[in-house]
Amino acid sequence: MSTIAAISTPLAAGGIGVIRISGERAIEIASRCFRPFHGRPVSEMKGYTAAYGSVFDETGEIDDGVLTVFRAPKSYTGENTAEISCHGGLLILQKTLRLVLSLGAQPAGPGEFTKRAFLNGKMDLAQAESVMRLISAQGELALSAARGACRGTVSRQIDAICQKLIETDAALAAWADYPDEDIPAVEPGALADTLRDCAGRLGRLIGNYDNGRAATEGVNTVICGKPNVGKSTLMNLLSGGERSIVTEIAGTTRDVVEQTVRLGDIVLRLSDTAGIRETDEPVEQIGVERAKEKTDEAELVLLVLDRSRETDAEDLALLRRTQHKNRIVILNKCDRPAAFSVGSLPAAAEDCVSVSAKDASAVDALLPVILRKTGAAGLDFTEGLLSSERQRQCCENARASLLQALEALETGITADAVTVDVDAAIDALLTLTGKKAGEAVVEEVFRSFCVGK
Repeated sequence: MSTIAAISTPLAAGGIGVIRISGERAIEIASRCFRPFHGRPVSEMKGYTAAYGSVFDETGEIDDGVLTVFRAPKSYTGENTAEISCHGGLLILQKTLRLVLSLGAQPAGPGEFTKRAFLNGKMDLAQAESVMRLISAQGELALSAARGACRGTVSRQIDAICQKLIETDAALAAWADYPDEDIPAVEPGALADTLRDCAGRLGRLIGNYDNGRAATEGVNTVICGKPNVGKSTLMNLLSGGERSIVTEIAGTTRDVVEQTVRLGDIVLRLSDTAGIRETDEPVEQIGVERAKEKTDEAELVLLVLDRSRETDAEDLALLRRTQHKNRIVILNKCDRPAAFSVGSLPAAAEDCVSVSAKDASAVDALLPVILRKTGAAGLDFTEGLLSSERQRQCCENARASLLQALEALETGITADAVTVDVDAAIDALLTLTGKKAGEAVVEEVFRSFCVGK
């Protein structure tokens, strides 16, 4: 493989910037553009050592900085690697990168350093996918989950399930292929227990992924309600700033206002929508239709009602429209006398929260309910969390095959048919960790990576 190079720090002015070089010629290329002040050649530097010196080209010195050397296979990529840390000005970084490329390195593609780490056996595909989760983590739970996945918590669970299925598959094959040999028959009860156990463990991984998305990816959340109930005030409270215009005039919000916010350890992709009501005003009609569309598409609906006013037909229509959604009914303006009781609301009592959106304490009242409704409450990410929809689909495919094998076993179908389903489950799990992933799958995983990682 060619020697590659890229700027591995953000393309913005900063204290330092790093140019990473990886490949067979990495240390040689570094030696042709970096001169240590201690006078000893770069070629003599041992792995895991650094030297202070100058970056230079044929015209003279570009900058002073630090060269760090990692020798194969003890590096991130498993290859010879050199990292030049210089001052973080964009011009300096770009000049240094151009210099390194002129000396024989090739520009690194998105995720190519991590891809080489995977190809060189430094990590499996599940661990590689978690690298971008680690970089993009917006909360402690997301960071904990990504860090655990990087260290192999998910891979170890998948490998354990896979190994159990491989042992079962081997026993089934030996029993079916050598009927005349003195090989113990596979006992149907024990086989069923193994299949159920593996399917159950995969089910828990899938469930944790779905629930954990509130912490790792964010939840598509809509604030809806009729005009002037306090939707925009709630939006501003949750986002910590004046994102939406707040007035006493009904219908002020005409379009969808969007903001990503972090509450505790979960992320909400919030949309404040226009008040939903019957109107003849053309522009407001467009806003109302968009509000309805956003509400129908949302993963979590925050339906705001004005507790200080009697519910009317528009409130009841919204309660009916959202009754089958994952919903929290927010009874706003609780600092005023209540005009109706929670018990009078149709099928809403279990997900009601009374707040005053003008009071910062409303967040404390809402947070535990949001955690519960998003499934993030009580999650233990130390057990491992799947890092992508691809991994989830692999687990789904494996689990479906095991359930099909169980059904075949219970209906008395031959062991050959059960083996086919167990084989399919094993293939899905090997694809997850990359032990049996095709080139297209690998390319897709690294396509979304940033350059330099």
